[in-house]
Amino acid sequence: MNDTPPAPPPHRPVRWLLPLAAVVVLGAGGYAGWYVWQQQQREQEAQAQAKAVQLKGLEATLDALRRDQRATSQRLQDAATTNRVLRDEMLGLSQRSALLEENVAKLADSANQGRQAVQRDEAELLLTQAAQRLNYADDVDGARRLYAQAAIALADLPDADGLNLRQALVQEREALDALGSGPRVQSLQRLDAVARALQGLPSQITGTTGSSTAKPWWQATLAPFVDITPSRQNGPLTAAEKRNADDALQLELTLARAAIERGDRAGRNTALDRVEQWAQRRWPDSPALRAQRAELKALRELPLQANDAVLGSTLQQLRTQTDRR
Repeated sequence: MNDTPPAPPPHRPVRWLLPLAAVVVLGAGGYAGWYVWQQQQREQEAQAQAKAVQLKGLEATLDALRRDQRATSQRLQDAATTNRVLRDEMLGLSQRSALLEENVAKLADSANQGRQAVQRDEAELLLTQAAQRLNYADDVDGARRLYAQAAIALADLPDADGLNLRQALVQEREALDALGSGPRVQSLQRLDAVARALQGLPSQITGTTGSSTAKPWWQATLAPFVDITPSRQNGPLTAAEKRNADDALQLELTLARAAIERGDRAGRNTALDRVEQWAQRRWPDSPALRAQRAELKALRELPLQANDAVLGSTLQQLRTQTDRR
């Protein structure tokens, strides 16, 4: 039998290629691992650097925040101190404001009292002048004007005393209105009317027929024995006598007017008596003359001054209230 020839032995180069390939693979793997490790190291260093930068940024931010916090705290402390100062100042201002209001109230009250005192003094002066005008000059219109001014002065008095004064003043003003133009003015008006009426009297009475020309009984009885003629007093006057009588009459009327204006009752009566005498001499007796003589008698009875009780109650109350204050 034929023997199979033995297989040829493997070539030697194949043997050492495997270790070489393994070494190459291991070298490549090592290099790759080293390269990867280097990359990782660089990445870690980059990350570490980035983290360090971030950390520094965070630390800087934290420092800034701490500084801001300290500054904020300082501002808060300053604000608290300022608030305390402002609160103290506001408290002081409130106290000063309250004190000022109290002083203003006192001043206002004092001013109000002073104003009321001035009004009372003004009213007292006006009422005093009104009484003097009425009592001494019979100036009723002047007294009314003064009382009207006194009413204005007393209008703002707030208390019950002021109300009482105003009520009394109203009553006195009504009494003044009731006086009209006043006693002296009324007397002057009536005297002027008498003067005008006297000038209209006839200077001579013309005799009429019938019973109106009948002689008195004593004259008729004595007529057969004595021729009685009227005296010159009842007869017509000459022109010169008329002028003298008229002048004397006007003088007495003027004196009567002057006496009435100054409130001289005795002087008025004396002048009116002479007016009546001159009227009897100037004009013959007649009903018209007798009527004017009666008016002259009535004029002598008229008062020349208003009643003292008309005014004075308001002034007395005002003075009493002033004394109480």
